[in-house]
Amino acid sequence: MDQKIINLYDAYTHSQINRKDFMKKLAILAGSTALAATILPLLENNYVAAAGFTSDDIEVENITYPGVDGEMKAVLAKPKGKKKLGCVLVIHENRGLNPHIIDVTKRVAAEGFIALGVDALSPLGGTPADEDKGRELIGKLDAEKNLQNYLKGLDYLRQRKDGNGKVGCMGFCWGGGMANKLAVNDLKLQAAVAYYGAQPNATDVAKIKASVMLHYGGLDERINAGIPAYEQALKDNKIDYKLYIYDGVNHAFNNNTSPTRYNEAAAKLAWQRTMELFKQKLG
Repeated sequence: MDQKIINLYDAYTHSQINRKDFMKKLAILAGSTALAATILPLLENNYVAAAGFTSDDIEVENITYPGVDGEMKAVLAKPKGKKKLGCVLVIHENRGLNPHIIDVTKRVAAEGFIALGVDALSPLGGTPADEDKGRELIGKLDAEKNLQNYLKGLDYLRQRKDGNGKVGCMGFCWGGGMANKLAVNDLKLQAAVAYYGAQPNATDVAKIKASVMLHYGGLDERINAGIPAYEQALKDNKIDYKLYIYDGVNHAFNNNTSPTRYNEAAAKLAWQRTMELFKQKLG
């Protein structure tokens, strides 16, 4: 698909343009309104078409934990019959806790960790089925309260009796930016993995104590613009980090429900590297 169309969709999904303007510009790039309507399903996430992850070796439940202004909803997945496990907090994209991120949470559990997929939209009633509504609600979250709700999620994992007290986090897109924020704000965090996430302020990088892993799509110009300053700050402050740029792939390359942006080879390699980090730091 034309990279201009993918970039346009990226601008739309990150609230840089509204849906009406997006459809107008898509029709121009596609050549007609009819062709735009044909292309749109290829751009949008398709949870039905993407095979859901299943495993007989894990157990999954919906849980809540205390947040700033009430209960935070989350999906907890963990290996059956095992204790003293490392824990991973999974942070969703800017649509909320959707089926794709629930699948990611299950996959982390199948790798041998207690995994917690938190619904950041809990204070606003939870993640809606309508993704456009989800993106709208993300923009209404109180930034500081949202950060505290995730920090409380890390504390919840540390206190679990079936855990070993070691905790990491991983996030995607909006969640990748949050993973970077947690690395800055939680000095007990062992590992933070950010997939194509916004970088923290360079002046805050000195606070990081966790090992950091950063995954970026080579075609993701919007997010990649922040790489040089972040990497320089990581080097200057001698932070343990690894940074990978996957050539020729887009933002959201890990999302297998997004057919035009998913890249299987990059997703598998990034996943392998991430799990190796967690097994090293959280085991």
